[in-house]
Amino acid sequence: MDIMLFHSVYGLRPAVHEAADRLRAAGHDVRVPDLYEGQTAETVEEGRELKDRIGKEELLRRAILAAAPYSERGLVYAGFSLGGSVAQTLALGDEKARGLLLLHGTSDIAENASVDELPVQLHVADPDAFEPHDWLTAWYLRMRQAGADVEVFRYPGAGHLFTDPELPDYDEDAAEATWRTALGFLDSL
Repeated sequence: MDIMLFHSVYGLRPAVHEAADRLRAAGHDVRVPDLYEGQTAETVEEGRELKDRIGKEELLRRAILAAAPYSERGLVYAGFSLGGSVAQTLALGDEKARGLLLLHGTSDIAENASVDELPVQLHVADPDAFEPHDWLTAWYLRMRQAGADVEVFRYPGAGHLFTDPELPDYDEDAAEATWRTALGFLDSL
């Protein structure tokens, strides 16, 4: 499977490369574009400042340019938190998308979004201050209305970016459960 994996607000850090290596070891072809062009953040606040300085439109432009050479084959879009938001936007706009794997984050859905049973899997902390229950319920219903085949996995007590071993949010049990489930999802596509 060809996977385009987008980093979180922290930037392209070792944890993203480790995740890509895990996916590669399972037989997938994975690309990890650097939407921050070499910059990384040490804190969420620094990451938000960096994201805001670059701007949403520029981040999406960079993501589209990274995915364009491979999209003809049918990509699985994936991402961590902010990267999930980017992945979702691209997957909903790419009629050849084969799947969407969201780790820790979602995004707004355009009113005219329409997909043909796009397989979507979301892994999220429960509770998650960045993805509250009301938001996730509305997101789920809107994704289903757009035509996506959605699965949501919640991890009670985990922190927001619980798959990143370098962050305080890390939860080994939740991370391993996420990767087992995500790899099964990717194998089913």
